[in-house]
Amino acid sequence: MQQSLSLDTFSDLIGNLYQGPLENIPWATFLNQLNVHLNSKYVTFILRPPSAHVDGLMVNTTGTSTEATASYNKHFFSLDPFVDLPNRQVVTLAEFVSNDDWQNSEFYKNFLEPVDVFHILGADINTVDGAQCRIRISRGRDDKPFGNEEKAMLTHFIPHLERSIKIHMQLNRIEAERNLYAGAVNQMAVGTIILDESGKVLQTNQVADRLIQEKDGIKLVNDGLQVGTARDTQEFRRLVKQSLLSQKSSNPSVVEALRVQRPSGKADLGIIVRSVPLTDWSEGKQCPTVVIFISDPEQQSTAPQEIVRALFDFTPAETQLAMLLANGLTLDEASEELGISRNTSRAHLRSTFSKTGVTRQTMLVRLILRSVATLG
Repeated sequence: MQQSLSLDTFSDLIGNLYQGPLENIPWATFLNQLNVHLNSKYVTFILRPPSAHVDGLMVNTTGTSTEATASYNKHFFSLDPFVDLPNRQVVTLAEFVSNDDWQNSEFYKNFLEPVDVFHILGADINTVDGAQCRIRISRGRDDKPFGNEEKAMLTHFIPHLERSIKIHMQLNRIEAERNLYAGAVNQMAVGTIILDESGKVLQTNQVADRLIQEKDGIKLVNDGLQVGTARDTQEFRRLVKQSLLSQKSSNPSVVEALRVQRPSGKADLGIIVRSVPLTDWSEGKQCPTVVIFISDPEQQSTAPQEIVRALFDFTPAETQLAMLLANGLTLDEASEELGISRNTSRAHLRSTFSKTGVTRQTMLVRLILRSVATLG
């Protein structure tokens, strides 16, 4: 390690590098620290290189012009000669491009010279997962060129940066999957509440948020849940405890059910309590331990009419009727809602039967509610 970088400083930099994927702006702290220790003007980390089809994904140190980033994404990326460097190898611009070619390049004259960037140190990191990342460190024309000391310092961080990139990619994949599944559950109008081992609420979805805000059969008190009457709450807590015990004893996931009356007189809430399967290495008090699923019969299907229409090749009138039936109305009630006669409704219904291959109204409703349309 370079002598001018103490062990404590190096340790602090490494710590912030691995903390990077958890920051709101990934690696911002590490990049700004690196900028200081390398006596550079700017540090830019490119997570995704720009192309003709997509903008690049870049993290810049404090003071970088947003206009410069935008112009690089739109135009200058295609003129940049300091790209496609040897994988994981730290090189200077002077080693890669001749001084004459650099000073005469359109990229330098029109993009970097106006912001006084002349010397550049960089490395490309291409991972086996397909990530193509770049780090670029710059100094002004009158500054000292980058030499072996700076190259050695940056080289120490490259393998750690690659590991941190892989952590970032994994976290992104997990978050994308979580959002996908959470969105699907929201569309199916099922409330979900995740509890830790103490019964504290860790996370809720939109449907559960609405039910909690209504305080009609379920509410949040001191980060814990109360349902229905005092007796209902006591039973609910027993079910949660039962789920916790099953989890700790490594038994198969236990599913418990409870029906809760609502003070408003609306249809009862259906509550399912289920233990969350833990991984072999799960630890910590704020781990998801129990999940609560809440069914509200008053909540209507959110299947978009356009998707139902396209999926089953219904006419607009047939789609409207099918949606009303899926939301629990009888044929007579749907006819009145649409302002049409019962005979007309029956004609539309027969047509939907023909198009979907079902023979009864209940089968049609079940088909719509179970179709991918509910995820639209």
